Amino acid sequence: MTATVDLNSDMGESYGAYAIGDDRAMLGIVTSANIACGFHGGDPLVMRNAVVLAKEKGISIGAHPSFLDLWGFGRRQILGDTPDEVGQFVLYQIGALQAVAAAAGHRVTHVKLHGALANMAQVEDDLADGVARAIRALDRDLAFVVMPGLATERAGERAGLRMAREVYADRSYGEDGNLTPRKNPGAVIHDPAEATRRVLQMLGEKAIRTVGGTRLPVAIDSICVHSDTPDAVTMAGTLRAALERAGFEIAAF
Repeated sequence: MTATVDLNSDMGESYGAYAIGDDRAMLGIVTSANIACGFHGGDPLVMRNAVVLAKEKGISIGAHPSFLDLWGFGRRQILGDTPDEVGQFVLYQIGALQAVAAAAGHRVTHVKLHGALANMAQVEDDLADGVARAIRALDRDLAFVVMPGLATERAGERAGLRMAREVYADRSYGEDGNLTPRKNPGAVIHDPAEATRRVLQMLGEKAIRTVGGTRLPVAIDSICVHSDTPDAVTMAGTLRAALERAGFEIAAF
């Protein structure tokens, strides 16, 4: 039986006069798009354009909520809000994308957290639970995109959510199974060939490899290539071609 895997990317992160990534090119490669909802990137027009393009190409779309942090692209920790308050901020962003999608005749099918919010939710069970509860309260059929083995996966299980377990083509992993901080040398992988080699190894072993060489078994439903680096489109195209040569069917989860 042919193995199936999803290829996703975070997009719709431009706003106003600022262009980030090449959504049109990336939407010709991936099978799922995580669309920014205005808190770290994106605006109503960018969101609409991303949704329309995704619909034209038959691409599944999801909300990509973050902390309210345009200045820091959602990559700065914002402290002091309760887990339920953060859940409401997530709901606000999902609702915005759902409205845009409905007007375009498309449908939001999943939620994937962005940046510092995602990093914190991977390790803080209370925060992850607040987000999972909010998603369930809105629509329990929304899939929660999680990193396997971490707090978001545990929260999704407790909330009874459908989940998609994700690994990253362009990031390295620490010994705890979480991503290494972006400030660390080698945390972000720019070489398409190296990223592809790593993904094929992860899929073959059904595990991630940490920077220390530890093998951590995980389930893998989706592979992410970030879209905000200059080599993103080349990396995604190289990866997809290699996966297809290896016999994988590339399809939305």
